[in-house]
Amino acid sequence: MAIATPNTKLEIDEVVRLAARYEVPVEDAVLIALNLYGISSDHCQHRARVSVTIASASKVSWKVIVPLNAVGSPFRLGDHDLHLGQDCIGTVQRIDADEAVGGYFRDGGRAATLNPNARSRCVGCAFCPNTLEAAADPRFSEERELAELLAAMVEQHPRRNLSELREVTVSTGCFEREDAAVAHLVGLRTALGLQGIGARIGFLTSVIQSDTAFADLAARVAPFVLRLTAECFTRRDLLLKTSKARLRRADMPDLLRRARQAGLGTSFTYIVGLDPLTELRSGVAALGGHVTEFPNFQVYQAHNSIMAGLRTPGAEQLEFYLQARASIEQILGGLGLRPQAWECYRPLWYFSFAGERLVGV
Repeated sequence: MAIATPNTKLEIDEVVRLAARYEVPVEDAVLIALNLYGISSDHCQHRARVSVTIASASKVSWKVIVPLNAVGSPFRLGDHDLHLGQDCIGTVQRIDADEAVGGYFRDGGRAATLNPNARSRCVGCAFCPNTLEAAADPRFSEERELAELLAAMVEQHPRRNLSELREVTVSTGCFEREDAAVAHLVGLRTALGLQGIGARIGFLTSVIQSDTAFADLAARVAPFVLRLTAECFTRRDLLLKTSKARLRRADMPDLLRRARQAGLGTSFTYIVGLDPLTELRSGVAALGGHVTEFPNFQVYQAHNSIMAGLRTPGAEQLEFYLQARASIEQILGGLGLRPQAWECYRPLWYFSFAGERLVGV
């Protein structure tokens, strides 16, 4: 079923103008808009992993996850050509269904994302598109099952070699208790060790909060980075599942501080488009001094009219995200941390950060 969204009038000339105003590469502005509006096409996938190349930077391909049936989008796919309005602005090389699977690779095989706890079963947050995905991911709870998952992933690896993994990120929404999450991470470290993998483990969570848990992770799981699922700073009771909403905004800085003091890496995830810019700025400023890794900022995608209604006023426009990008650069730019292109499928940064080149054209 196609997404019934209002028609968005956006032409390449307007993107060029906004890019110049906010001093960002045109390619970055185009890709942010692509994440925001999705693609109108004849494909039936509601949500798909798409490899796209922008014509003005044709040596670099990006993977984005967008709906392909966004009938009101200014982006249109015909064969392999991607159009913005009347202009062909790039090409699409590959389209894969965005299924919730047990695991997949990123960063050319140097990073892996695992969904070992049935991510597709998590339906708690109002803005989350997981309910739109195919439920293809099983629940892995025992070390044996985790070992089987890793063994299966060897066959998917570009060079059939997991020893080159630098980062293994656990991305799941179904750990409701701190003790269960810690136990799973200890089991994962054991399973990785049996495969000779010493990669850092990253965990997206808001349920691990105690000093006891932090000490346990430092002793038995490290190297480890806690990626706090902050997601938004306002309307948390309305937008978030209970286990996330239970964590108060005011308690987030201290949580990250204590985790860092225990010797863990720290970061957070945040969805741009749910909060007003004033709240974004104050929230990011409060957390920024307590992170060791650049936070994961994602463009909010509305997959239906209800989700569109959750946006903060103005967040249906590309300029909102360019303003957010500029604000975040101003707040975090002095920390020496930079976004990594492979860490996020819906980022605000592609080719540059605060005027600093991230990827060569």
